[in-house]
Amino acid sequence: MNRLIKLAWLALLVFIPAAANAEWREASSRHFLVYSEGSAQALQEFATKLEKFDKAMRLRLGFADEDLGPGNRVTVFVVDNLAAVQRLGRVRGSGIAGFYSGRAGGSIAVVPRANGSGGRNELDPAIILLHEYSHHMMLQGAAGAYPAWFREGFAEFYSTAKFEKDGSLGFGAAANHRAWSLVGMSPLPIELLFDPTRRKLSRDEWVATVYGRGWLLTHYLTFDRTRNGQLAAYLNAINAGKGSLEAAQSVFGDLKLLDRELKTYLNRRLIPYLPMKAELLAVRPVTLRTLRPGEQAIMDLWMRSQVGVTEDDAARVARDMRKAAAAWPDDPAVQAALAETEFDAGDLAAAETAAARSIAADPTNISGLIYRAKVAVERAKASAKGDEAAWKAVRRMIGQANRADPNHPEPLILYYQSFGEQGVAPTKLAVDGLLQAFALAPQDMGLRMNAARQLLVDGKAAEARRALAPIAFDPHGGELGQAVAAVIARLDSSGTKAALEAWDTATKNSEKKAG
Repeated sequence: MNRLIKLAWLALLVFIPAAANAEWREASSRHFLVYSEGSAQALQEFATKLEKFDKAMRLRLGFADEDLGPGNRVTVFVVDNLAAVQRLGRVRGSGIAGFYSGRAGGSIAVVPRANGSGGRNELDPAIILLHEYSHHMMLQGAAGAYPAWFREGFAEFYSTAKFEKDGSLGFGAAANHRAWSLVGMSPLPIELLFDPTRRKLSRDEWVATVYGRGWLLTHYLTFDRTRNGQLAAYLNAINAGKGSLEAAQSVFGDLKLLDRELKTYLNRRLIPYLPMKAELLAVRPVTLRTLRPGEQAIMDLWMRSQVGVTEDDAARVARDMRKAAAAWPDDPAVQAALAETEFDAGDLAAAETAAARSIAADPTNISGLIYRAKVAVERAKASAKGDEAAWKAVRRMIGQANRADPNHPEPLILYYQSFGEQGVAPTKLAVDGLLQAFALAPQDMGLRMNAARQLLVDGKAAEARRALAPIAFDPHGGELGQAVAAVIARLDSSGTKAALEAWDTATKNSEKKAG
């Protein structure tokens, strides 16, 4: 049991203090790669706690833990402070305390070593990291049509995990960072929780409704015995095609009564808490290493490249990476990083040269193999679209990358895309590879879209709908979410062919707007 509202800071994770002589280290584990300049001991503890969180969530939710290989781990960069987070995210002065990007071939998260000013209403970076990883886990283990309040309420519920000194971990701790929105603001009509589109909400109202009350309702439905089974029934109704508000009215009954119950629950002195014993959370040991001198030299540039560069930034990052990498021609990681930045900047010859150096130093370097293949695809597109022999050579390169890591999604995606770039229909092997990549990295929205379209082409309506639903219900989906919702509506009413026509029309309209 624990107190609900006290506006006290949650000690969720021990953030990593800076070392006296800072040098970058890597913590490698089953589900994570963590990079930090902090002490080795603190880094190991941090990575171990992340693994325990992953295991506890899987046990709690019944999610499988298949070995997806090293290419599907989440990479976490622990940087100096909030200013460093915002520089990497190109959002200086925004107030963000961390961010996450879900993608095939390695999702990334960036968090600060310290949480800034320490103000009591500040959002702890640990909460952000666990919140975003909860979204990641939802997409990995149980993707579906989830309304905004549950998507965010689910992530908020797990983000307040408490790591105890005895090695145990608990879920259900109070979301103290949402205290103001829960007790300091007048709650909006409960119907807006289930359908926020009924009126335009301000940012504060959106946060209070979807995040604050979303957490509260998730917590209540998880622990209250009188409503046992209702959350699952509600979600099943939505995934069967009912609207969120309609499903809520049919499953929860009188929504005003539910609202009164939530107010009573919020004012309880103690709320339920779900502890998990330490012996259930044994995880594999974390492996630590200090980065090689060449890797140390390019680390800041590599992080910028991994986060993603704009067209304007790409040339500058490539220029700076070129200088930093010049002294390390035999370091496979350095040369692979250089290949990536040169490719992003559009210099195919330089990217190919760097990729070749990376492969020469380490024939299994997956990043070097991928960028060599990407260069080959671009060249074939430009000069050999109808040359079957040239495309076979390209696919041999992609195959080498696939053999280096059969579970890495990028070679599978590249292989599928190569047929479209050639202007021919993908083979069954290519389609199977795309769907395997999607199974490995469902958190990548671009990959999800490609897989969903292929499923529509193949006439697999139920599978396509399941793939599209998380995009349509994404509370941050914007115009894309609306377009996908329209495709789902056509799919439900008229089948896969009509849905494809709606998809292609929406794509053409989007391209016209962009043009």
